[in-house]
Amino acid sequence: MQHAVGAPLPPPQGPGSGPVGWTHQAQHPGQPGPPPTPPAPPTPRGWSGSAPQHAPAPPSRDTTGHVQLPPGGPVPLPAPPAGPGTGSATLAVLLIGPAGAGKTTVAKLWASRRRVPTAHVSLDDVREWVCSGFADPQAGWNDHSEAQYRLARRTCGFAARNFLANGISCILDDAVFPDRPVVGLGGWKRHVGPGLLPVVLLPGLEIVLERNAARSGNRRLSDEEVARIHGRMAGWYGSGLPIIDNSTYDVETTARVLDDILARSIASPPAW
Repeated sequence: MQHAVGAPLPPPQGPGSGPVGWTHQAQHPGQPGPPPTPPAPPTPRGWSGSAPQHAPAPPSRDTTGHVQLPPGGPVPLPAPPAGPGTGSATLAVLLIGPAGAGKTTVAKLWASRRRVPTAHVSLDDVREWVCSGFADPQAGWNDHSEAQYRLARRTCGFAARNFLANGISCILDDAVFPDRPVVGLGGWKRHVGPGLLPVVLLPGLEIVLERNAARSGNRRLSDEEVARIHGRMAGWYGSGLPIIDNSTYDVETTARVLDDILARSIASPPAW
């Protein structure tokens, strides 16, 4: 078809026949059309002509997955250490002694000086988790104080088994009596397992009285009570359990002696 010079050209036909990047829409006379849509920016291309590849974002550092913890079970006897002392052996230890013997102080130092992860759990601390209604044995040994003691001992045993199951040694401390089954070794062996290694810390009476006098709160006992407990603890002599008389030892020396005794206990476990 021929068009005369100066005659308007017919509108383009069909979709996409307008300028590249613009959408053609019919317009009616006297009505302004919608503003044109600007073209999309060109996609950047790499040297190969393809869109550049981006590495995935690294995972956040403060996110963790679900950590599976092995369940705790009865603690077996530990394997003999390869070097001097207890070395890297995974142990469950029970440090026994009267009030003022230095059990908690020695246990904390021994645990902190080991080359492998080691936890410390004090039965007195666990008993005092009970705030309202705490049954203080100093006020009299009765059904309530016995029940709370048994509950604390079972809680300590549960903690020790779980620490050991996850590769962390544990040292517990308690004033265990040789002549009282309720607060005796049987409960500890039942709750922890046959691999528990008991050691008795028993300094002289005058040392225990001096240390007890420096205590405060419900941890401090009367001199008469301290003397009575110390006398009953003497029953551990002849029991076959290892005993440390730390009357003339400082805390560091006592911790070293404890480690040597535990190494011998691993090689030849005491019968109890």
